[in-house]
Order: sequence, then C-alpha cells, then structure tokens
Amino acid sequence: MIDFVTALGLVLVIEGILYALLPGGMKTIMRGALETPDQTLRVTGLVVAALGLIIVWIIRG
Repeated sequence: MIDFVTALGLVLVIEGILYALLPGGMKTIMRGALETPDQTLRVTGLVVAALGLIIVWIIRG
C-alpha cells in the first residue's frame, strides 16, 4: 500500500510540474483530448496502463 501511495504522489508531482511550467500546452492537450473519440482514448489508456504494469513488473522483478 505504501508503494501505491508513493506512486500516486509521484504522479501528482509530475502532473503539477507540467501544469506549472506549461499551462498553455496542457490546455492544448486537453482540447485535443476532448476532440478525440472515446474509443481511441479508451484504447490508449489501456495500452499506457499495460505498459506501466510491465515496467513495474520488470523493475520489481
């Protein structure tokens, strides 16, 4: 559980830094996400989640 909370904290740090340094770019990305079909977002989300799981699995061995 500690690892999960740590990972969640790191996600928030990275996301916060992106919004602080590139607010205009983040708005552009959000607009693009709104215009992207749901199915594309769903598949992309699943692929990224699987990639993250594979990375964690390899690192934690």
